[in-house]
Amino acid sequence: MRTKFLVFAVLAFALILSACAPTGPTTINQAAPDAVRTLNVNGLGQVYLTPDIAYIYIGVHTEDATASEAVDANKVQTNAVIDALKAAGVAEKDIRTTNFSIWPSQQYGPDGTVTGSVYMVDNSVYVTVRDLDGLGDLLDSAISAGANSVNSIQFDVADKAEAVKEARAKAMEDAKLQAQELAETAGVELGDIQNINFYDNSPYPYAEGKGGGGGVAFDAAASVPISPGQLTIAVTVSLTYSIK
Repeated sequence: MRTKFLVFAVLAFALILSACAPTGPTTINQAAPDAVRTLNVNGLGQVYLTPDIAYIYIGVHTEDATASEAVDANKVQTNAVIDALKAAGVAEKDIRTTNFSIWPSQQYGPDGTVTGSVYMVDNSVYVTVRDLDGLGDLLDSAISAGANSVNSIQFDVADKAEAVKEARAKAMEDAKLQAQELAETAGVELGDIQNINFYDNSPYPYAEGKGGGGGVAFDAAASVPISPGQLTIAVTVSLTYSIK
């Protein structure tokens, strides 16, 4: 009986020691998840638009012996140009002054010595034209009124929202068709779309007949031909499919 008691006491003491012993890290071996196979494609959607708006920089440059005389001459000439623009149908809100500058320019003789100076004045307005059919006549009127520089003519489309939406839909269809063709050629099946990215490449207004420096001078007697051309709205869509 005493022997059984001793054996029980020893076993109980061993159990207590094992419970108090520090517990080491437990290592669990897990199988790595299967790699997900994917297919990436890029689709392109394009829509062509005819511009319906134009932006023009029209300027007046004058020179005179004194600053006040140069400014007065420029003021009269610029006001005449603005009046001509309004008479051609341009709203007052679509005419904005973008530059007014005045500076002296030294004059030199044949031997390089300074013979005097003149004052130069530039006044430029930024004009938004919403009737492209009358753009050529508008330029003729402005030139006849005294405009002697045009820095650029930029064509644009006033509202591109629907065109961008259409281009995006075309890009999606193009990407899906490419994915189906590639999957069929590779002998795999397409799964769900895992990722979608799209890039809107809507154009900025582009310029025609851009001049350098002080701009391009025109002959008032000449007719100004205008050809707006086309704008391209482009959207790129990137799709990632899982494949089986």
